[in-house]
Amino acid sequence: MESLFAQARAVRAKHYGKEVFFRGLIEFTNFCKNDCFYCGIRAGNRQVKRYRLSFEQILLACKMGDVLGYKTFVLQGGEDPFFTDDRIVEIVSGIRKAYPSHAITLSIGEKPRKSYERFFAAGANRYLLRHETANEEHYAKMHPASMSLANRKQCLFILKEIGFQAGAGFMVGTPFQTSQTLLEDLRFLEELQPAMVGIGPFIPAANTPFADKPSGSLEQTLRMAALTRILLPRVLMPATTALGTIAPEGRERGLMAGANVVMPNLSPKSVRKLYSLYDNKICTGDEAAECRLCMEGRIRKFGFAPSMVRGDAVGFFAEKAAL
Repeated sequence: MESLFAQARAVRAKHYGKEVFFRGLIEFTNFCKNDCFYCGIRAGNRQVKRYRLSFEQILLACKMGDVLGYKTFVLQGGEDPFFTDDRIVEIVSGIRKAYPSHAITLSIGEKPRKSYERFFAAGANRYLLRHETANEEHYAKMHPASMSLANRKQCLFILKEIGFQAGAGFMVGTPFQTSQTLLEDLRFLEELQPAMVGIGPFIPAANTPFADKPSGSLEQTLRMAALTRILLPRVLMPATTALGTIAPEGRERGLMAGANVVMPNLSPKSVRKLYSLYDNKICTGDEAAECRLCMEGRIRKFGFAPSMVRGDAVGFFAEKAAL
């Protein structure tokens, strides 16, 4: 495995050196209309205390992020019907007006093409939509019948067509996952050629159908991250919070396996514990400045260079110009 990780680091270094890009994460709503079997904020979980950040709270989080040096804001939330296209456009436009040179990433689920086009026109640059598994049968065992893998995949290809730096990804160690389904994940990523890939371990969440299932392993997650780096050399890949949740130096080991992004939390401290996709999530009690300083120190300790630049995917704009 160490030989695999060394190769992944070499591939990443060729395109990104030792830089680790910082993104400011804003978890703005934990309402969700979906009932995914693994997710702690699924619609059917009646034990969750729900919240929504106001437009003003979101802008205040962005202001804090800008003061701390972030050049990318990541707005993540459940598929919340309250946040209509008009409201998302208002939020994105407001952030774009205040921070014209910053990158704006959305992670708010499956939408019609027209919605994605409006978000892009308003100023959003990137969109994260993890596919979770590329195998139809496996997908059906993890989601209600109202959701389909075909639609999720189509959304990702549409996002790319529009011009977003699109991000996919999957969990490692989910119930019913096999070596074959993991191979299908890699093959789908190879077909999609995303700008970003998020890979993290499955961690069970209370009050869900998978609450009693075991977590995914750190080793297998790192192996899949390294293979993804080698397969997609220029991809942006976060060392996820979930990695840090299952192991004390999980995120740092993610960087050693080829990751090159971290996303400290800019959400108000009062709501961080409420955005609980899985149990025992770390860093829910830290202030925004604490998150950044802590991560910087840990990253330097492992020989990497924290970077607050915008950090677009290498080659992305050149490829779009050619098209």
